[in-house]
Amino acid sequence: MKQIMTAAAALALLATPAVAQETPRWSLAIHGGAGVIERASLTPERDAAYRAGLQAALDAGSAVLAQGGSSLDAVQAAIQSLEDNPLFNAGRGAVFTAAGKNELDAAVMNGADLTAGAVAGLTRTRHPIAAARAVMEQSPHVMLIGEGAESFAASVGLEQVDPGFFFTESRWQALLKALRDKGLPLPARPQGAPPEPTTLGAPVPLASLNEAPLDERKFGTVGAVALDSQGRLAAGTSTGGMTAKQWGRVGDVPVIGAGTYASNADGCAVSATGSGEYFIRATVARDICHRTAEGASVQTAAQAEIDEVGAIGGDGGVIVMDRDGTPAFAMNTSGMYRGAASSATPARVAIYADEN
Repeated sequence: MKQIMTAAAALALLATPAVAQETPRWSLAIHGGAGVIERASLTPERDAAYRAGLQAALDAGSAVLAQGGSSLDAVQAAIQSLEDNPLFNAGRGAVFTAAGKNELDAAVMNGADLTAGAVAGLTRTRHPIAAARAVMEQSPHVMLIGEGAESFAASVGLEQVDPGFFFTESRWQALLKALRDKGLPLPARPQGAPPEPTTLGAPVPLASLNEAPLDERKFGTVGAVALDSQGRLAAGTSTGGMTAKQWGRVGDVPVIGAGTYASNADGCAVSATGSGEYFIRATVARDICHRTAEGASVQTAAQAEIDEVGAIGGDGGVIVMDRDGTPAFAMNTSGMYRGAASSATPARVAIYADEN
């Protein structure tokens, strides 16, 4: 509990400027996953790379909002930036299933009218968040999965790629380690992947790889919440799921009300990252908005919900936006890649729970 309260206090400082500011015309907050992320596990170069990736996503979303664009467009722009960054477990940085595949999930929700879209198990659509939005806007459904979702995405003109596009050596090596630890069989290196790194014909030791995976036990997900100049809230989330997942496992990300939710009426937009089974059971995103509808601040609502997730054994974090453009961040882990920007405050990013 002490760690949770420390994280909450630090994140409140991130969410609240040191001096009084005007009410923002627009506001954006993002995350790139929560977990055991500690200073000792990140080299200065790696730390800087993550911060640059977060900043790039903030820049992409902020550019949309600053030009009067919609919160939905901003959320999609920010998340697509993170999906294209191999440092984050979404899109091109997705982890592998036990079968050696990348399976991608995403969801988006429009707070103005409660429309929502979600996809699960994509393997060829470059930007899963775009597919989720297409489900929301170009189909009568809320969630599509697997081959059907893939066919739909292609039918509406979304960019399709060879599955090898999503391959990264660090995620592959992390999979092999996880399978060895569990005593499970190792899959063949995916078709379309680059050759295994070698030195004079011998495999390069994992420790010497430039992209060696961190032992961060990170619940990899990326997400964004936004308020636009017309007062519309939106939320979106995208993920590659869990390393070595089996049996078609799907987590909280595409479950509307668990990992993603937005409601102008409730004055709340939420994107979550964490141990998905617990976030589904606790209906985290919807409950946070219910708390704000009853009068709680977004920071109070976010922390109370994360405390409840912790009480049933779950770990992770959330980002939340209220109808006034105030962002909130809460977690019960030692870190969460995150950032915020608005028309009234400069962009700022953070990684560790104790950052101001």
